[in-house]
Amino acid sequence: MTDTPQASNAFQTFMKEAPAHQQAWLDAVKKLGVASALDAKTAELVYIGILAAARLESGLPFHIADAKRLGATRDEVISAVLAGLPAVGNAVIQALPVALAAYDRS
Repeated sequence: MTDTPQASNAFQTFMKEAPAHQQAWLDAVKKLGVASALDAKTAELVYIGILAAARLESGLPFHIADAKRLGATRDEVISAVLAGLPAVGNAVIQALPVALAAYDRS
């Protein structure tokens, strides 16, 4: 196993089959990161919460490994996943097992 988290199968397909679109997407993501007032760890935790709320669990392993690398604790990841609970309800708990497995693996 590598130390680099793997992108989801869907994102790997996106990278392979639509490289120009993928590059444009990454350029936009980088610019949004530069524009953000959040530090890198906080930004990853927010993104993890958004992924959980949007039910996009396939992106969690990659972003949780990055958050952990940036110093996020297991409790912070749990809190990030559950942050959307008041707004979107218990749908976010579906992401919890995926998130914790990714944290424990990385």
